Amino acid sequence: MMKTKVSYSWPNFKIDASWTLFLDRDGVVNKRLPMAYVTKWDEFEFLEGVLEALPKMSSLFGRIVVVTNQAGIEKGLMSHEMLHEIHHKMLDVILFHGGKIDEIYYCPYKPDLDPLCRKPNPGMALEAKKDFPEIDFSRSLMIGDSDSDIEFGNRLGMKTILVGDNNEAGSSTTLSVPDAKMNSLADVANYFFQLVFP
Repeated sequence: MMKTKVSYSWPNFKIDASWTLFLDRDGVVNKRLPMAYVTKWDEFEFLEGVLEALPKMSSLFGRIVVVTNQAGIEKGLMSHEMLHEIHHKMLDVILFHGGKIDEIYYCPYKPDLDPLCRKPNPGMALEAKKDFPEIDFSRSLMIGDSDSDIEFGNRLGMKTILVGDNNEAGSSTTLSVPDAKMNSLADVANYFFQLVFP
């Protein structure tokens, strides 16, 4: 497949409290394990700057939700209960540091049957809108580290930012081209925070 060469610039949109922030988890909030799943809290490690970034994001966005593919459940590598324990502890630490996550949505299925809930399909976003009807996808930002995250946001009309060091992401198809590319969630938070509170 031919790849489109993309040049990235700083985000050219402004956000306020009417916006919703959608976050991928692995590779955005916590370190991604190479070729493996985070199956217990001992394996979960926040990425540098995330715990400082989330309070800033909480002051900028009306809602913050996490949307994460977790096929390790269907593969039998962990249970729903194990994932809930990880997320419960993750939320406790984020709250302790002054941040917030309104809800976490996850898809436990492998991609084989193309389940609606699995990114880039829109299921988790539609579930979030059902829980929070004020969500407007045209006033939403998706931050992820993979093509599926960016395509997920683009399909729904969100703004999208690619983070991390995945050099293969962000240019494979028109649907996976982000609005901007930045190093980390911390960089995104600092950028928007300085725009709103110069």
